[in-house]
Parts: sequence; structure tokens; C-alpha cells
Amino acid sequence: MKRRDADMTQGSIMGHLLQFAVPLTIGLLFQQLYNTVDTMVVGQFVGKEAQAAVGSTGSIINTVVGFCSGLATGATVVISQRYGAKDDTGLSHAVHTSLVLTFILSVLATILGLLFIDPMLRFMATPEDVMQEAHIYLFIYFSGVSGVLFYNMGSGILRAVGDSRRPLIFLILSALLNTVLDLVFVLGFHMKVDGVAYATIISQIISALLILFALMREDGAYGLRIKKLWIERDSLSQILKIGMPTAIQSAVTAFSNVFVQSYVNEFGSACMAGNSIYGKIDAFAMIPLQAISMSSTTFVGQNWGAKKSRRTREGVNTALIMSFVSTLILGSAVFILAPYIVRLFSPDMEVVEYGVRFIRIVTPFYLVMLVHAILSGALRGVGDATGPTIIMLASFVAFRQVYLAVTKSMGLGFVAVALAYPVGWALCGVLMTIRYRKSVLFREKTISF
Repeated sequence: MKRRDADMTQGSIMGHLLQFAVPLTIGLLFQQLYNTVDTMVVGQFVGKEAQAAVGSTGSIINTVVGFCSGLATGATVVISQRYGAKDDTGLSHAVHTSLVLTFILSVLATILGLLFIDPMLRFMATPEDVMQEAHIYLFIYFSGVSGVLFYNMGSGILRAVGDSRRPLIFLILSALLNTVLDLVFVLGFHMKVDGVAYATIISQIISALLILFALMREDGAYGLRIKKLWIERDSLSQILKIGMPTAIQSAVTAFSNVFVQSYVNEFGSACMAGNSIYGKIDAFAMIPLQAISMSSTTFVGQNWGAKKSRRTREGVNTALIMSFVSTLILGSAVFILAPYIVRLFSPDMEVVEYGVRFIRIVTPFYLVMLVHAILSGALRGVGDATGPTIIMLASFVAFRQVYLAVTKSMGLGFVAVALAYPVGWALCGVLMTIRYRKSVLFREKTISF
């Protein structure tokens, strides 16, 4: 069978990062199509209340899914390090432990997600004209949440060994299916938010099945064997050691966005819809940065596992340069074309006005965000998940909430709320740079935070 993995411990650094990041970028592009197409379809064919319902639920979904994805990041790091160290036995243990852990997480995520729908919607002050449709969307989504969790873990396993091609193919297929089902359910069957929710979970489940099938067909040590599905203690310990801080950081950060959403909700459904549109456009603009960050984590993991610290540092520097160029180009394009892009999502002029205002306030700060995105990925690649977690929680949760409370008490209004994300990025970038310069990449012994 043709090998699809990639040894990043030798050869061109930029070549490896590009070969890994380009298909990953395309994959992330199609992944964003899931909720983005949902938002566009309900915005164009249902109404701004439905659009606000679908868009504003992202913080709730990301709280649960983000925690599970954080653990998947831990698994990816452990697997990439064992792959780089040529430890086939340990690699197999890590893969099978990760998949059993995903099953457990899927059960818990489904139960907890369904239980906390209404409390979370009330907590973030969801307007009455949006409440019912938001509840319907979340209920259906969490009923099928196992699909996205298994896809994330399976694709993480393949990316850890340098294979970003197959996750891309499966994601493209499922994203296209989601688009088709959105249109069929909403236009053909005259469904509303329930139609786009069903389209999403069906597509995600299919992507999960495809990636699990690919792992079962793999002959390498990272191939899935049903009889080997069990939890190996050492693998679980390492996955939790690296993944749990990331999981907590992801969940708490997403939960903190519920607070931010509550401030946005005070401006009404048009502002909610505009913020939702900004969020989708922002997610697309950040795809190259996210892909480079994920690529650098795999690169760092493999080279750190192979004990090549100098090459590891060179890879991080290369990733920073690549992300600066891509972010500058895309950020500028989004800023200039904002009115035209937002109109693709909604014909409502009040919604368009809010969307454009969000974009033009936030996009100039993209170049600040790339610093913590790349350096946090690099730190996790060498097994340091605690430092980035503490820094992100301090910046994105504690500092951001204090900032919002203070600016609200001063009556600073909409602009201050829109700046809540950039001020957190700036603080995080400074602290992450300090942490990186003090990491094991620059001295022999491990440091504590």
C-alpha cells in the first residue's frame, strides 16, 4: 500500500509545512462550510431571527466540542512524538486509546449537551424571538455530536503522522453533502433551522465513518484494529497530561464567549445576526493561520521526538513568517470587501451594517493574533500544554470579562464590545512570546509556569 504519512524530521522545513498546510487549509475551508452554509441558507430563505439562532449557538457548541477537541490535540501530540521516535508499539497504543476515549467523550457530550441547552440559552440572554429556534438547532446538533468528535480525533491521528490528504478528501465530500442537504431540506421540504441542523449532523457522521474506515484499512502501526481497542494506561496518562489543559482552555474560552455573546445580544437580533456573519467570515480568513499552526504542532512534535531542537526552532520561525504573509493578505481583502461579503449572508441592511462594523473594527488586529496561534501550537508540540492554557485563560477569560464589565460600566457601547477579542489577543501574544522564549526549546531542562 502506498505510504501517505510524512517524516518531517528531514528535508525542507518550508516544503514540509506547505505540503502539510495546503491540503489542511482546503480541508478547514470545507469544514467551515458546515455552519457557514447553514447561516447563509437561513439568512437568505428563512429570516434574521433564524440566522441569529444558528449563529449565536456557536459558543455553546464550542464549549462542549472544544473540550473534546482539546483532548484530541493531546492525542495528536503524543502520536506525532511516538511516530517521530519510531516507537511503533507506543504509537499503536496511543491510537487505540484515543479512539476509546473518543467514544466515552461522545456519550458524555451528548448527555451534557442536551441537558444544558435551555440553561445556557437563558444564561446568555437570548431574546424571545430567537429562543425557540436556537433550542431546536442545539437539540438536533447535540443528538448527533459524536460525528464531529470521531472525525476530529480520526483526522488528528492521520495528521500526527503527516497525512492531511485523506482528512481533506473526506471533509470535502461531507461539506458538499451538507450544502446539498441544506438546500433540499429548506427549499425542498420547507424546513427551517431543523433542516440545517439535520443536514449538519448527517454530514458529520458520514465524515466520521469515512475516516474510521480509512484507519481500519491502514497497514501501519497507526492503523485501527477492533481487537486492540482498549485503554493503555501510559498512553492515556500522556494524552490527558497534554490534552486536558488544552481541553479546559478550549472549553472555558468558548464558555467565556457566551458572556461576550450576552453583551452582543443586548443590541438585538440584527446585531446578533451581524456578529454571526462576522464570525463566519473571520473563521474563513483565519483558516491559513490555523492550518499553519496545526502544521507547526505536528512538525514540532516529530522533530522534538527525534531530538532535533535546532530544526524545531527553525520550523517555528518559518511558520511565523508564513502566517504573517497569509494573514496580511487575507485580512486586507476582508477589510476592503466587507460590505460585499456580508451581503452574501443577508439582504437585511441593518444586519449588513452591524456585520461590516464588526469586521472593520477587528480585522486590523489579525496580525497580533498570529503570534499566540503559532507559539501555542509549538509549545504543545514539545509537550507544554499547561503554559499556553494558563496564558489563554488569563487573556481570553479573566482579562476579557473584566474588560467588558469595565467598559459597560463606562457606557462605551458597541465599539468596546467589538474590541473585546483584539485586546485579549494582544495580551495573549505578549505572554505567549515570553513563555516560548523560556521553553525547553531554548534550554535543556523543563521549566514550570
